[in-house]
Amino acid sequence: MAYMRHRRWKERNHPYRKQRAAFDNKQEREAAPIPLSGEEVLKRMEEEVLIWPFGKKHPPLPYKGEEDESRPCWKKKKNKRWIKARLDLVEMGIRPELAPNLDGPKKNRLPLASWNLTCDEKKSVCGCFCCMKVPNGYCSNIHNLVSMDDVRLSGMKSHDCHVLMQQLLPVALMAVLDKPVRVAVIRLCLFFTEICSKSFEVSKLPKIQSDIIETLCLLEKYFPPSFFDIMVHLTVHLVREVELCGPVFYRWMYPFERYMKVCKGYVRNRNRPEGCIAENYIAEEAVEFLAERLLSEQTAGIPKHRSKECKPTSGAKVSSIYGSEFNQAHLCVLQNTEEFRTYFIEHMEYLKGAFPRYKKNKKWLKDKQNSSFADWVKIRVGQQLDDHASNISEIVRWIADGPSHEVAKFNSYKIDGVQFYTKSLDNVRVCQNSGVYLEAEAMVVASARDRNPVDDDMSFYGVINEIWELNYTKFRLPLVKCDWVESSKGVKVDDLGFTLVNLNRKGHVNDIFALATSVYQIFYVQDPIDPRWSVVLRVPQRDYNDLAHDDELGDTIIDHHPFTDRMPFVESGKGENGYIRSDNETVLAHD
Repeated sequence: MAYMRHRRWKERNHPYRKQRAAFDNKQEREAAPIPLSGEEVLKRMEEEVLIWPFGKKHPPLPYKGEEDESRPCWKKKKNKRWIKARLDLVEMGIRPELAPNLDGPKKNRLPLASWNLTCDEKKSVCGCFCCMKVPNGYCSNIHNLVSMDDVRLSGMKSHDCHVLMQQLLPVALMAVLDKPVRVAVIRLCLFFTEICSKSFEVSKLPKIQSDIIETLCLLEKYFPPSFFDIMVHLTVHLVREVELCGPVFYRWMYPFERYMKVCKGYVRNRNRPEGCIAENYIAEEAVEFLAERLLSEQTAGIPKHRSKECKPTSGAKVSSIYGSEFNQAHLCVLQNTEEFRTYFIEHMEYLKGAFPRYKKNKKWLKDKQNSSFADWVKIRVGQQLDDHASNISEIVRWIADGPSHEVAKFNSYKIDGVQFYTKSLDNVRVCQNSGVYLEAEAMVVASARDRNPVDDDMSFYGVINEIWELNYTKFRLPLVKCDWVESSKGVKVDDLGFTLVNLNRKGHVNDIFALATSVYQIFYVQDPIDPRWSVVLRVPQRDYNDLAHDDELGDTIIDHHPFTDRMPFVESGKGENGYIRSDNETVLAHD
């Protein structure tokens, strides 16, 4: 069964409907089928029950080698691959250049189709997966799933396939296949990224529906009919399912699969697994009931907000820090503390009055404020403390006084439940936890002579070199010292929508620190086309709270932040014939 003709969902006057050779040698004149109502679905189900009453078994399967044409065929059929898929094209009279040669010395070889990878491309894709280092807890170690000898991936779990489809596969395909085919596959991956988002605007659903129809039409142009089984066709209805049932993550099986692992851990007697699960489940429910109703509100040993805890996860190396780096770190804390915002405004007015000559030079005023604000605010807060009528908070009092010069440095730190490493620790581990991303308001300068820069929101990509913990006597604040990528020449967006960075181009050397709670974790994958660049991939943000009264299924929200904000598209002509690869390779013909 092949489910094609996705042009029916396009507009009546769309050019795809008139293209014969690009699809199935027919014009598409029909409209899209109208979804069934609830009453119609119920009626059909009742008809099916009348045919096969509940509890009645299907006809028995024939024995091996037995053929019975009078019975419906219930045995499992093999998927059409290789030569059978090509013979379908011959029967439909389309893409004659892909027809198999059934005679001659090369009858066991098939022309290389647009969807086939060459030997070098297979090695390129597997090599890209083999070199990937993903963050801790993101998925399985991809390196262990790749076999370079067989040029294939194996041993993947369901979540690994999910991550592979959404983020990793589009990167691995950047340097392989012809561009129209590559774009069609990447569009399908981006559709799953969008449809599985944690939140999205309802007004964007029609655009997502239009994109998936366009993607399926592009796939029909190049892939054989046997590719379009029911699972591929199902993507047409996923957007409507979201409209009716809500976000996808409320309905997938990951939390239930995780809880089944918990239930399997209850088994102590393998002869009675169900009894063990039932007994331990009842005991756990009873203990939780007593803990919630009879004991104190806070259970001993269980933190209130495990997802928000910040703590070091490695030993500390204490160093005495002075000079510009120490001043930059303290200034970073002042700039990211909401209580000091009014002090920054007051200090800017003070500078304009003290230096009227530079009143209109925004760049000079900003540099002067950065160099003198820490000393000024210490004196200003001290004056306010002398006035007993002023109400100064504890945070302002201790931060304005400045941190201790004895700074603790760590190689790993858990920030809001996310594990961060330094670059040096990443180099000796199989995971990558040193990439960071920051959105902040920064001064945009057109040139060195620009005296009126503009403040705008900018994106910064970097790698953690050190993790500092500043001691303000009453509390400690973690900061990350990073090598930031130069924004002008070190960051670009390619034609497919991928964000690429050149980690060797370092910038923002006068602002190397960031508050640890303000950065997001990302990771970098080497660009298969140009190894000097790296593709930016963002880690899913997990929202969970391990309280005793919370959902026992655990975290059910996983969101991959899209690395592109638009769907790539390749303009194709009406008479294109890009169904065969230009390479001289062929593939073996298997039944």
